[in-house]
Amino acid sequence: MYFSTTISIFIAVLLTCAGAQTTTAPVTGTLGNATVVENNPPGIVYVATLPDKEFFNPSDPRGNIKGSVSATANPNGVGVSFQVTFSNLPTSGGPFLYHLHAAPVPADGNCTGTLGHVDPFLRGETPKCDSSLPQTCQVGDLAGKHGAITSDPFTASYTDDFASTVEGLGSFFGNRSLTLHFGNTTRITCANFTILGESAGGSSGPATNATTNTTATPTPSLAPLQVTGEAVSFAVTRVLYLVTFCALALML
Repeated sequence: MYFSTTISIFIAVLLTCAGAQTTTAPVTGTLGNATVVENNPPGIVYVATLPDKEFFNPSDPRGNIKGSVSATANPNGVGVSFQVTFSNLPTSGGPFLYHLHAAPVPADGNCTGTLGHVDPFLRGETPKCDSSLPQTCQVGDLAGKHGAITSDPFTASYTDDFASTVEGLGSFFGNRSLTLHFGNTTRITCANFTILGESAGGSSGPATNATTNTTATPTPSLAPLQVTGEAVSFAVTRVLYLVTFCALALML
């Protein structure tokens, strides 16, 4: 009787563990997966326009990549809508990648100074981003979540739920930069984001023609304020409980 009961419990625990592994999205960040930003100020617009002079000079006589990325906070405050336009791409070395980087472009234009991707949840670049599970990717990995640059000219429009126009959040990119790479991740060119004000329909009045440079010291990407200590504690407690339960079952 005891043996039969033990076997039943053991099987139930194994099924529970298996279910947890197959029905729950993987957690890739040290601080969990990215969370949806729901309080972006509606209509705020940031634009990064690529410079005439490239940082890395490829063996292409046409010169630098041209284009820009425009980002507008959605009317409901959830996520950010991106409008992407690039042209005059190198004739080899693609598909090309582009990301939100953690630091602004330094005065000398050296794109190495933009540091790594915006990554407030400490996810890192491996394993490769799974576009079907964007919450498990780095916040700044736009190419990974929404597609690499595969044509010339290249255009794309999409909403990213995890980017923020709220200063102080780890996912905020307004005082940071855009960086383009060859497929092997070598940096080609980069540009700072600048704020253009409100788009039509914004909550704080009409758009302004003035462009304000927002390349101040970047918000540290190690502090994702949209993740509360209570939420992290609850998640850790659940994981520890499940691991302990499974371990005890295996010992029976």
